[in-house]
Amino acid sequence: MHGAIAHKLGTAILSGQYAPGDVLSGEVAFAEELKVSRSAYREAIQVLTAKGLVASRPKAGTRVLPRDRWNLLDPEVLAWAFAGEPDVEFVRDLFELRAIIEPAAARLAAQRRDKADLKVMKDALAGMRRHTLTTDAGRAADRDFHNAILQATRNHALVVLSASIGAAVHWTTQFKQRSRELPRNPIPDHVRVYDAIAAGEAEAAAEAMGVLVDLALEDTRSSMEN
Repeated sequence: MHGAIAHKLGTAILSGQYAPGDVLSGEVAFAEELKVSRSAYREAIQVLTAKGLVASRPKAGTRVLPRDRWNLLDPEVLAWAFAGEPDVEFVRDLFELRAIIEPAAARLAAQRRDKADLKVMKDALAGMRRHTLTTDAGRAADRDFHNAILQATRNHALVVLSASIGAAVHWTTQFKQRSRELPRNPIPDHVRVYDAIAAGEAEAAAEAMGVLVDLALEDTRSSMEN
């Protein structure tokens, strides 16, 4: 129950229904409105507090924090952001983040990958082909592909980002095709990244990943315009 309440409030905050500085309804009023226990509401607020969305103080209530305090890379926060109509600048920010991190990760992966890493990537590509990116299974395979590249860097700081990057890949892929089918098949872009990593060609891998992210952003912009 507290998870459902956190989702409702988190989505409302990320969508702008509650703006930074706004004070949320008190636990008594909110619990009565949704017919839930006050303890479930308090647990939900603890979840939002841990993610940097709100802060609670005695007598002052629960206030929405400034956006720069939000843990926007938390996979659950990303899900809340895309539950409605995400902010255009936020979508751009995610692609800029990917454009900075993923080409560099692909470069390292080409230098450090082993046979097991390549098998995971190859299996993920097979899953993407079999299911296509219009399905949950296909998008999960897409996420596995990008995660495998981060894992192959053997850089623990980058690996920590795998959940966030994976969530960004998942939600942006789902978002860009929400209103219409993609104008082109992005799987060949992934194959070019894989081929370069498998061949140990670091610069080619970085370049191919940069192109993949840039084309994904173009697809997303096109989706937004439509």
